[in-house]
Amino acid sequence: MNIHEYQAKAVLKEFGLPVSRGRAIFKPEEAEAAARELGGPLWVVKSQIHAGGRGKGRFKEAEAGEKGGVRLARSIEEVKEFAGQMLGRTLVTQQTGPAGKQVNRLYVEDGSDIKAEFYLSALVDRATGRVAFVVSTEGGMDIEQVAHDTPEKILTFAVDPATGVMPHHGRAVAQALGLEGNLAKEAADLITRLYTAFLAKDMSMLEINPLIVTKDDHLRCLDAKISFDSNALYRHKDILELRDLTEEDQKEIEASKHDLAYIALDGTIGCMVNGAGLAMATLDIIKLYGEEPANFLDVGGGASEEKVTAAFKIITADPNVKGILVNIFGGIMKCDVIARGVLAAVKAVGLQVPLVVRLEGTNVEQGKEIIRNSGLNVIPAADLDDAAQKIVAAVRKAA
Repeated sequence: MNIHEYQAKAVLKEFGLPVSRGRAIFKPEEAEAAARELGGPLWVVKSQIHAGGRGKGRFKEAEAGEKGGVRLARSIEEVKEFAGQMLGRTLVTQQTGPAGKQVNRLYVEDGSDIKAEFYLSALVDRATGRVAFVVSTEGGMDIEQVAHDTPEKILTFAVDPATGVMPHHGRAVAQALGLEGNLAKEAADLITRLYTAFLAKDMSMLEINPLIVTKDDHLRCLDAKISFDSNALYRHKDILELRDLTEEDQKEIEASKHDLAYIALDGTIGCMVNGAGLAMATLDIIKLYGEEPANFLDVGGGASEEKVTAAFKIITADPNVKGILVNIFGGIMKCDVIARGVLAAVKAVGLQVPLVVRLEGTNVEQGKEIIRNSGLNVIPAADLDDAAQKIVAAVRKAA
């Protein structure tokens, strides 16, 4: 689960991390009060969406002269002006795609005098099973580009969970960033507090970009992006309350209500599969034959007829879907349950696009018989390769 920048900074502040003062606003008329409360003379007005690249983004409805989704204001009037220009509009960045995201909230923050900018992040390193830090002198930059062009400017290290952050970690960070004296001590303290926050809140990713040195020689987290482990949210009701459903795909929200693993993609072939590995293989083979999957959907090993019906409805709710592939290998999951669920869903929502069904495993003959006797125009497939070729051919024929 992701949260907004202002929410992330509030979480960091709980752990004593240095962040600028700011106030979230939801209506243009709230801008003046926020600016007066902060005092100025420099304010930053930031669009709050779950995507990076806001400063370089553009508004679809922007008029000539209007700048991106992060703007410096040098007067209260400018804060009000920018708030009116940004709230309710659609911001397009490299991470939103061409559709963009509507800005429903802003963060008005104290401006900072910046002496230097750095990059710092923490994430779960799946290879080592530890929390790893990534540090670079290239703050404010796309870290993937830095890694590609100048990998020598990036320091990475993993923290042993048995010891936690040690003094040598702080020294390594200070050396990598060229910090000395009090700033080196602040860097060591910062790493320790970030690691504590990361574990305490079950984060999966924490990015500070940029981490700055102010003109009076102190470190400050100027931006913050946090993702949390969704499987651990039951332990953090305070974090769950920060969830902004307007930033999420409605189909993914519906899928979570039924405990379905669903991720929307950009293709035209909807997929319903049991098992993450088989689902990935299904996506790959669709691409192999020249089409794009519209989603990843794993119904799990023990899905009920109701769960299968819900999954099918979610797939058909996507207007981009031009064909559907059901690929089930019945182990714990029974093929007859899948068949009944598919038929129930088809009867409930109708079938306007080609449907290919491949069943194998437990009760496979019963499942195939249910589909054969349904009277519906369902295309059977012998195996995964056959299923992929048939759905691709059917979608192209219908186009």
